[in-house]
Amino acid sequence: MIDIKPPVPIFRSFDESMTRDFYLGFLGFEITFEHRFGTDAPLYMGVKRAGCEIHLSEHFGDAIPGSAVRIEVDDVDAYCAEVKAKNYRFAAPNLQDQEWGWREMTVKDPSGNRLVFCSPLHHG
Repeated sequence: MIDIKPPVPIFRSFDESMTRDFYLGFLGFEITFEHRFGTDAPLYMGVKRAGCEIHLSEHFGDAIPGSAVRIEVDDVDAYCAEVKAKNYRFAAPNLQDQEWGWREMTVKDPSGNRLVFCSPLHHG
C-alpha cells in the first residue's frame, strides 16, 4: 500500500520581513528551511507548526496570490486566544461558527493568502 502524506501548500509571498513576522511571530510557526539560488534571488522557505507545513515562495509563477487553505486544529478557540494576545498590528481574528459544523478563525497573510484554522463543533 502506498503511503500518501498530507499536502504541503505553496503560498506566494512578496515581503520577506512581513511574511516572517506573520508566520513566525504572529502564528507561531518555525522555519524548516530557507533556499535562494543566489544572494539576490527570491526566497523559498518552509514553515511548520505541529503537523502543519507551508511553503512560502517569492518566485514568480510558483503560486497565485490570494490562495486559501483550511487547517484543522484541535482547539481553534485556544489558538485564536493565543494569536489575539499578540496584538498583531495587521490582523485581529475572531471565531465564527459555520452551519456545516465547524468553528473557524480566518486570517490573511501579508500577500493576501487566506488561512482558515478550524475545529469541528461538538453538539451534546
